[in-house]
Amino acid sequence: MPARIIQLYRDSFSGLHRNSWLLASVQLVNRAGTMVVPFMSMYLTQHHGVSMTKAGFVLACFGMGSIAGSLLGGRLADRYGFYRIMVLTLFLGGLSFIALSFIQSYWWICFGTFVMAVINEAFRPASMAAISAYSAPESLTRSGSLVRLSVNLGWAFGAAVGGWIAAHNYQLLFWVDGITNLSAAGLVLLALPRVEPARAHTKEKERDSNSISPFRDHFFLRFVLLNCLFGICFFQLFTTLPVYLKAELALGETAIGWVMAINGLLIAAFEMVAVFSLEHIRKLKLIAAGTFVTGLAFVVFNVLPLPALQLALISSVILTAGEILAMPFLLSYTMSRSAPATIGQYASLYTMSYSVAHVLGSYSGGAVADRLGFSVLWWSVGGLSTIVALTYYRMHKVEARYPPERYAPRPASTSKYQAGAA
Repeated sequence: MPARIIQLYRDSFSGLHRNSWLLASVQLVNRAGTMVVPFMSMYLTQHHGVSMTKAGFVLACFGMGSIAGSLLGGRLADRYGFYRIMVLTLFLGGLSFIALSFIQSYWWICFGTFVMAVINEAFRPASMAAISAYSAPESLTRSGSLVRLSVNLGWAFGAAVGGWIAAHNYQLLFWVDGITNLSAAGLVLLALPRVEPARAHTKEKERDSNSISPFRDHFFLRFVLLNCLFGICFFQLFTTLPVYLKAELALGETAIGWVMAINGLLIAAFEMVAVFSLEHIRKLKLIAAGTFVTGLAFVVFNVLPLPALQLALISSVILTAGEILAMPFLLSYTMSRSAPATIGQYASLYTMSYSVAHVLGSYSGGAVADRLGFSVLWWSVGGLSTIVALTYYRMHKVEARYPPERYAPRPASTSKYQAGAA
């Protein structure tokens, strides 16, 4: 049995391109400093003494900046190449984190958070395009999962260390986040190829009128809407949940950091194997299951009478299971449905859905917690997750009727496109 488990892990990681590993290393360095966003609500409520509603508005500013950054990053990546945009956004993003640490006025914090989000979120569509460019089509989902593994390892480190730093000096969080961004920009320049991969299309091919715009792909637009609703539920992890753990369950910042770190560690340990074992199942079906499980992670706070730390850890484990079932396949579904010339635009709509979720989820979640209490918020998150899961499953049942070629401006060869879902 141990030998079979070891072989399973070997098979899960085998056959991935060297550049995929290098890209994962860049994300690991970048995400190891992810400390500002998960502790932003606590920074504002504890350090600046603002209400949950006001803290939610700052995070909504982050979401609005993310929307603009996602759209901008996708366009720029398609026009100038993902490599240049990755370097530029990592460098400027690092400077923006450091600059934000000096701002003390509430309204200037709102503006600074918006600008910081525009820059940093423009990185995400470019990095998604890089995943597609550096991997073979048959290993696309695993390549995306490898990058997510590095992101979550970095997240686990950042959350654990960030919790300790937050207990001593909130402003230092901004410096660490900024320095790791700058370090990641340097790693891109030193390690990743400076030219587009050989299988990238020429400019003439990129102008091919048969390329499918995501704005014409109505089935994908429905997928994006559902992903936004899923994000509203999932991102309570970064916004209202840390405040709940602090204010209602009386956990300290260090304990909260470790609770969040468990999520990243479990993903790093199990996601690649799970993806390797499940990738024969159709993506939308797995996404539906993951969305439902994610909602359960918040409902448990209302139904399980357990000690605070134990309850928080159980919720983190359930949330991780939902994330493993949904997130890798959300990412690969987006990339596989697009044409090479529009991968950046598809990626930008995908990342923008999370940005909109930040706006709606941050402000509404904080407002519901302030006015109606956390119990109502957790039931609401569970109910919305269930509705979204059922709708994803309905899309899975009718997916064959809506291939991406259906939305091309004129008939095109289906061989130009990858399959929409496994």
